[in-house]
Amino acid sequence: MNTQDKKPPLLFSTTFMFAATALVSLIVVPWYGFTHGYSAAAWGLFALFWLLNGLSITAGYHRLWAHSTYKAHPALSWFLAIWGAQTLQNSILVWSAQHRNHHKYVDQNDKDPYSAGKGLWYSHIGWMLRDYPSGETDFNNVPDLKRDPIVMWQHRWYWPLTAFMNIGAPMLLGWALGEFWGIVLLAGVLRLFVAHHLTFFINSLAHFWGKQTYTEKNSARDNWMLALLTWGEGYHNFHHLFQSDYRNGIRWWQYDLTKWFINICRVTGLASGLRRVPKFRILRARLTMEFIRAQRKVEDSPLDQNWKTLIEQEYLQFKSTIQEWQELQAERANEVSEKLISRWQKTAFHTHVKELEYRLKMQRRRLALISVSLVK
Repeated sequence: MNTQDKKPPLLFSTTFMFAATALVSLIVVPWYGFTHGYSAAAWGLFALFWLLNGLSITAGYHRLWAHSTYKAHPALSWFLAIWGAQTLQNSILVWSAQHRNHHKYVDQNDKDPYSAGKGLWYSHIGWMLRDYPSGETDFNNVPDLKRDPIVMWQHRWYWPLTAFMNIGAPMLLGWALGEFWGIVLLAGVLRLFVAHHLTFFINSLAHFWGKQTYTEKNSARDNWMLALLTWGEGYHNFHHLFQSDYRNGIRWWQYDLTKWFINICRVTGLASGLRRVPKFRILRARLTMEFIRAQRKVEDSPLDQNWKTLIEQEYLQFKSTIQEWQELQAERANEVSEKLISRWQKTAFHTHVKELEYRLKMQRRRLALISVSLVK
């Protein structure tokens, strides 16, 4: 066998952990349920731990630490760090370092730790089962987190903390509530198995299944069904293009439990500095993709020249709006740098931006009508 084709060595501890939780969850948990039954307390602790694990990863590891999309009060940071240890997905420092590399090198098989280009199994769990070079942790990309005392405390005490949260806490609660094995199996093992694989869906399924609403430059997809299972992380195409935004589901009707949780924390004073991508940039990205798809329909169909001309005219208007917005941003930046901006200028700037946003919205509607006509 060629040495280049030889697989890296198996990581036995990681492989054993995933195999053990899967076997116990799929065999022992149902068997115990049929023979002994589970109490409402056991199911309640399973749901509570699952919820807190999910939010600790999405609101904590992901949106707070990996992407710095908002600032957290120390009380919230401690809460997310401690419950994040129960997810058994490594420390904040390691998780964030790998995730930042994923965004930086997305779909590059030799550098993206869980590249979708290597297949569904690899991006879901395979990348953690062997000592792949792309999975090596680069701490040079997390200098800000190295300065965070809570992150470094969790990193230093990660293994004792995760052992207590995953083994000690379920055992103590099981003993205290008089249902030792029921609570250990549901709140301990099954919760870990479910939380793991739902999180891994974002690395795997969210790069294979769904719509590329905002960009085709990477494999990430938007999928509302995955959002339901992952506390809002399923709007992954948006996230990969606008990773600095604290939201993944930007529309009011899009399920993004993590966004709502962060907003509740903001209202209660536990979160601040929530970052949002300007609406115009989002509209520009979405409309760019719609023009690309309309152009493909034109190329694949023997259409009347009038339709082609209409799309070309709409695209020229789109480019004109984008150029006007860029000039407006440059003018604004110059005024701010020279400290010449007044309250009237601020108002005029925001009014102009709103007008440009409205122009893009109306153009999206026109393009949608054209696309419908092309299908007919």
